Amino acid sequence: MGTRRSADLEFAILGLLSSGPLHGYELRKRLDLLLGPLRAVSYGSLYPTLRALQARELIRESAPARQGLGSRRSRIEYELTDAGADYFAELASVAGPDAWNDDMFVTHMAFFGHTPRPVRLRILEGRRARVEERLALLRTRIEQAEHRTDSYVLLLQQYRVETLEREVRWLTDLLDRERAHAG
Repeated sequence: MGTRRSADLEFAILGLLSSGPLHGYELRKRLDLLLGPLRAVSYGSLYPTLRALQARELIRESAPARQGLGSRRSRIEYELTDAGADYFAELASVAGPDAWNDDMFVTHMAFFGHTPRPVRLRILEGRRARVEERLALLRTRIEQAEHRTDSYVLLLQQYRVETLEREVRWLTDLLDRERAHAG
């Protein structure tokens, strides 16, 4: 599968195609919306990933959709194969450390509707633990460097602390909601 980034892109593509066929342009637009502006997907990475998924028989080209009246050119649409749907379901059920790392967490959460509740809970718990570790480490570093650090650097670090604290609260709320629905 390659790097984490390519694994993340494959998972996102399979997840988007689980809702129905899409052509490359629409797929890229939805990926950019899903993954965010800082992780924009270029056609240079999208189409090789689509070809790799086709080679593994996880997706296939479907009957081309017409672009519009008078248009001679049709767009190639991609759709999941049965093997692709099974593979996506398998990926959505994985709750290991990669699932709560920064990039993969966002992608996994985008497809929580396809993820079994116990797996969602494990991913959310893992993510919260990861963020709490970062928060504790950052607080320690701030305490150690407080008197030797520029005041603007301290303001930036305080901003990072507040951001991590906010994420911990958000994750705790999500976990509480998931547990309430489970019971």
